[in-house]
Amino acid sequence: MEPRSRGAAPGGVSVSAVLPAGGSGERLGGATPKQFCAVQGRPLVSYAVRAMERISWISDIVVVVSPENIETMKTIIEKYGHKRVTVVEGGITRHRSIFNGLKVFAENEFSSHLLQKPEVVIIHDAVRPFVEEDTVSKVVMAAKEHGAAGAIRPLVSTVIASAADGCLDHSLERARYRASEMPQAFLFDVIYEAYQQCTDYDLDYGTECLHLALKYCKTNAKLVEGTPDLWKVTYKRDLYAAESIIKDNLSQQVCVITNVKETLAQVGFLLPESLKSQIKVEVTSISLSKNDRCLQNIISGQCYNFVCVNDKRWAIQETQELVDMLEKSNIPLLYPVVLILVHLDIPEKNSFSIGMEDLTMIKKFARETKKKNILVYGLLIQYK
Repeated sequence: MEPRSRGAAPGGVSVSAVLPAGGSGERLGGATPKQFCAVQGRPLVSYAVRAMERISWISDIVVVVSPENIETMKTIIEKYGHKRVTVVEGGITRHRSIFNGLKVFAENEFSSHLLQKPEVVIIHDAVRPFVEEDTVSKVVMAAKEHGAAGAIRPLVSTVIASAADGCLDHSLERARYRASEMPQAFLFDVIYEAYQQCTDYDLDYGTECLHLALKYCKTNAKLVEGTPDLWKVTYKRDLYAAESIIKDNLSQQVCVITNVKETLAQVGFLLPESLKSQIKVEVTSISLSKNDRCLQNIISGQCYNFVCVNDKRWAIQETQELVDMLEKSNIPLLYPVVLILVHLDIPEKNSFSIGMEDLTMIKKFARETKKKNILVYGLLIQYK
């Protein structure tokens, strides 16, 4: 999921994003704040940053963290190759942290590097890793028209109020109410003015940005129906759910690569036939090349599983070219890439047995690529 070349934002407006990531994660339990908990070996906040980063028309991404986690966040940015990201020190509450993030666009004295003020700013939680460009686009378009907008979802449970004695006072009609989710988007001048006018009470105890825009700027937000994947990681069980979703997403597509020879092409196309009822299969019959546009397009299209079919003696050199392409694309920074090398031992050729030298070479190659988050497996098939 890599950033593409910069494109035009919806409606032609300039757009940036602020990601509050200063929470302590009390409800999750444990010493590590939830935004820094590892999911598939990667900090949760990195997934949220990448979700924004891969949207080409978002100019800048501001991540707001507590003072003690600034260096941790900078290390994450460097390790996973994040771009267009600025780290800002947060406040003691959510609203104060978001306000600090907005100040980077408006107040020279707050930051050594003042970012260009966007027309629309997105606010999105750092612990909501699953958000698609379509949802972000709809919220931005609605904010451009109405001044403020936010994603919503139907309530799962009925909301009730208790009386002073602990007994039921009343319940709300669930069909009339919605859960406020993220992302939210605002005309920058609207939300910044709202925060400037905020009372200390709102800054310390408030949680809803849309309410601030309504209360202080008379801006009535447009509510946009969101998708089921907008949920927030709050409890430990949510980390396991997030990991399961990521694994499921990774297993949805495979690219089968063969060289141009007829025998290999036939085998290469038989494999997709058996797989296509279960997952999306991309097939390319090429000689691996760093300049192959078809393969580059497949790599940039978020494919993390590759099967290379060849009849050469393990074709390490060609496989290295594919590894180089994957590494250059940076996709292994986000998820592990699985690369399965299928060697066809064709009878009319000089068949061979695998010796210790071959095994040593293959193991060494696999160890080196594993350091790059590329997992290499080998399979020898005697083809008749």
